[in-house]
Amino acid sequence: MTKSRKKFDATFKARIALEALREVATVPELAKRHGIHPNQIYGWKKQVLDNLASLFARGASALGMARRSTSARRRSFIPRSAS
Repeated sequence: MTKSRKKFDATFKARIALEALREVATVPELAKRHGIHPNQIYGWKKQVLDNLASLFARGASALGMARRSTSARRRSFIPRSAS
């Protein structure tokens, strides 16, 4: 009987990698707490650090568009005074 591999979603990986970057606990402590191998956390942490610059490079225009549409939605919900 073969043991199937665990699959972790992106949200879980990001949360664990951010915990590792904060350095509140050591990577082995985090691994033990979450039941995963420390090498996985080191890998996820490296991925975050390697891709951090690209988040700001290409995400600037996309983020601006998202903010504009959100603020437009907020304005539509603001009650207007009867003057």
